[in-house]
Amino acid sequence: MVETTLDEILARNDRHVQSLPDDQFDDVQSGQAPAAVSMCCSDSRVSQTGMVDAVDPGWLFTPSTIGNQVRDLVDGEWVIDGSVLYPIAHTGTRVALVVGHTGCGAVTAALEAVQSGASDQPAGIEKWVEALVPIVEDGLNDDRIDSERKASLVDQLVEYNVDRQVEFLRASGDVPDAVAVYGLVYDFQSVYGDTNGRLYLVNANGETDPATLRDQTGAEHSDHVRRLDEI
Repeated sequence: MVETTLDEILARNDRHVQSLPDDQFDDVQSGQAPAAVSMCCSDSRVSQTGMVDAVDPGWLFTPSTIGNQVRDLVDGEWVIDGSVLYPIAHTGTRVALVVGHTGCGAVTAALEAVQSGASDQPAGIEKWVEALVPIVEDGLNDDRIDSERKASLVDQLVEYNVDRQVEFLRASGDVPDAVAVYGLVYDFQSVYGDTNGRLYLVNANGETDPATLRDQTGAEHSDHVRRLDEI
């Protein structure tokens, strides 16, 4: 297990401060207008700003939840989580990313709960695992999931969950039709290809056909398009 101390944390911040140009925050002193919002899975191995080289403050709004889930329960009703909805509703952001990742622990926990019929997590974690359980159950009954495929069941369900989260965003009346919603998987385990750290586009506004997705990215970035049923 990696360990740290308060001194190390503050020393790391010192290095961060020293790396910044004097005008780093000049353009965001009075507010923010991020170009995109990225709902990513909560995971120390997945850097939202790093994966898209977002070095400028204010460019990317970066909420995360267990299992990159875009919804939350409020008074018994599913609504879009305020962390992803805020920049869409208040800062004019018109690009939303749903970013899953290979080997997702949240999807693994939900799959284990489905297979065993039980889950034993602290309440704050269990809430999010329980929300993933019906998605995993649906995925296991979906033709897109094949236990005989080279990719693991967990990684196939990660991709399926990204599809569903995109669907939830697009179906919400709180998300304007003008918002482009892209589903991606961050691969750091060589599941989609040999280039670790690459984002793979698996869904664009509900479109999942790889050939059509490649038409949208163009030849320059066609290597960022792949779905597991192609492997």
